[in-house]
Amino acid sequence: MQTSIQSAKIQTLKYYTNANLQVDVLRLDEIHPIVNGNKWFKLQYYLADAIQKNKTEIASFGGAYSNHIVALAFACKALNLNCIGFIRGEKSSTPSATLVAASNYGMDLQFVNRTDYNNKEALISLHNHPNRYWITEGGYGVLGAQGASTILHQLPSNNYTHILCSVGSGTMAAGIVNATKDGQQVIGISSLKNNTDLESQVLNLVTTNKKNAFTLLQQYHFGGYAKHPAKLIAFMNEFYNKTGIPTDIVYTGKLFFAMDNLIKENYFGRQTKLLVIHCGGLQGNLSLAKGLLSF
Repeated sequence: MQTSIQSAKIQTLKYYTNANLQVDVLRLDEIHPIVNGNKWFKLQYYLADAIQKNKTEIASFGGAYSNHIVALAFACKALNLNCIGFIRGEKSSTPSATLVAASNYGMDLQFVNRTDYNNKEALISLHNHPNRYWITEGGYGVLGAQGASTILHQLPSNNYTHILCSVGSGTMAAGIVNATKDGQQVIGISSLKNNTDLESQVLNLVTTNKKNAFTLLQQYHFGGYAKHPAKLIAFMNEFYNKTGIPTDIVYTGKLFFAMDNLIKENYFGRQTKLLVIHCGGLQGNLSLAKGLLSF
C-alpha cells in the first residue's frame, strides 16, 4: 500500500512575495487518488499494528462525508483486511458519494443514531470480538499522531519558521508539532465551532517540550463543521483561479482563507517562511450543488 503513495510536491504562492514572506503549500492532496491528504499518514501505524497483532478486521467511526471512512475502506481492501464503519446518523435512501465509495471498497456500514454514536465505549463493548481492531474517529491517538509526524518527511528541507494546518480531531496537528524543529511554530485552524476541548486534545498528544510550539485559532470556522456560506465559496473559487489549488468546504477552504486573512493583517513578521499543509479531503465538496465551485 505504501508504495502507491506518491511524494508530495511543494507549490510556492508567488503572489505573496510582496508581503515580504515566503508561502509554500505541501500538496498532500495529490499523493494518492483515494488515500490522499493526511489520511494514510494517520492510518499507517494503526494498520501495521493490527497486522502485527494478527487482526483480520478493522473497525472505526465517521459521518456520511468522512474522508477517514473512505480512506480506511480503500486501505483495508488494499491490505486484504475486512472493515466495518459505524456511521453517525440514520441510513439514508440517498447515501452520500463517500458512503457509496466506502461500500464499494468492501466496508460493512453500520448506521448508529447520534445518541448511541456519542458513546463510543458502549459501541465498542457491544460490537467487540477478538479479531477486530478499533481505530478511533479520525485516527485520533498516539499512533495516529506518530504517523502524522512523518508528514514533514515529505519536505526536501525544512527551514520554515511557521507551519499552518487545519485541525479536526487534532491528530495531524499534534504529529506535526512533535516533528518540529526548535523555534518553529505550528498554527492550527479549527474547522469546528465552540469546541472548547480541541486545544487540549491536540496537546494531549504533544510531547512536553513541544507544547509551546502550538497555537490554535478558532475564528475561521464559518459557522461550524462543513458550514459554507457564500463568502467561503467565493474565496475558494478565487483561490483556485489564482493558484490552481482545489480546496474543500470542511477543512482546506477555511485553512487557506485563514492564511490569506492572517497575511493581510500582518500576523506574520517580515522574512517569515510559511508552510501550509493541504490535508486533502476534497470529497466533502460532493455534497454541494453542481456548478457552485469552479473546479
